[in-house]
Amino acid sequence: MQDTNSPTDRLYRPDALVGYATTLLEGAGLAAPMAATVARTLVDGDLLGHDTHGLALLAGYLKEIESGGMAREGAPAVLSDRPAAILWDGRRLPGPWLMEQAMDTLLPRARALGTASLVIRRSHHIACLAVYMLRALQEDMLMVLACSDPNTASVAPFGGTQAVFTPNPIALGFPLGDGGVMVDISASITTNGMSNRKRAAGETFAEQWLIDAAGRPSNDPQVLFDKPPGTLLPVGGLSHGHKGYGMALLVETLTAGLAGHGRADPPEGWGATVHVTLHDLHAFGGKEAFLRQMDHVAAQCRGNVPVDADRPVRLPGEAGLRRREKGLAQGVRLHPSIAGSLAAAEQRYGARLADALCAA
Repeated sequence: MQDTNSPTDRLYRPDALVGYATTLLEGAGLAAPMAATVARTLVDGDLLGHDTHGLALLAGYLKEIESGGMAREGAPAVLSDRPAAILWDGRRLPGPWLMEQAMDTLLPRARALGTASLVIRRSHHIACLAVYMLRALQEDMLMVLACSDPNTASVAPFGGTQAVFTPNPIALGFPLGDGGVMVDISASITTNGMSNRKRAAGETFAEQWLIDAAGRPSNDPQVLFDKPPGTLLPVGGLSHGHKGYGMALLVETLTAGLAGHGRADPPEGWGATVHVTLHDLHAFGGKEAFLRQMDHVAAQCRGNVPVDADRPVRLPGEAGLRRREKGLAQGVRLHPSIAGSLAAAEQRYGARLADALCAA
């Protein structure tokens, strides 16, 4: 029997969570179709196990809607439209909804042309990048997605002590004959979301993934909030951080560079500049040839002799897909901090997270 007295053991019905989040988002004023899309995206983030980028974001999104930081309705402005290259101004509309519109726009073009790209300036936050890979797997696409937030900075360039970048995530997704690959990584060792969570809980990181303002390594997320602030380290850390630095620059060029809008412009608040590219597997060598190559590589990875026999090699996204399948069937666990973060919104808009609990 499920122990509903322990927050970490509680299981929630995914469909009920989507309804719950939709109610709160609509209550805050977000247009109904947008609210439904944002809610689905956040719950999918939790189903995949990205619990800093699932419903943990909902309280912040509600505040942004209420304050006007996130637009409640409207459509993106088309700034440039060529057959395989599109630029939108997202007008600070909800990122997950803009991403859904972007995929709807790109899919027919990628099928017709083989490859198509869309860049969005002035989007609001787009939540968990891995979620969008699910559709790429379903649509026989190789998808590349990159995101930066030009309105803030928390990562210093390698060798520096002053923040220039955000964690600048980049994601990659493609199907295999059995399952698929979903890479969702950041150019920094850890993220702002995880740093905020650990700081709120009074916790430190297991390793020194940050530096203070003087460049001294630290495992304490508090250094990000000191005056002057410290920064997150790029991937590779103190010895090989040039790799994460290079990744951050790649993301900046794909997003801000191609958008013509980014850190050189006045900040507007929490948001994103986004790059999406779809490659049709039926173009180039064809889907069968693509799967022959990538299934071969996948088999070599999965069959690799592991360092630890109890931890076999797996492909990126493999555990998340299994977790999602199990969560859809049996219920999804939420991080215990989520309920408290939404208590005030529940009072305002008449929804109860407890109503989404699975039957004991």
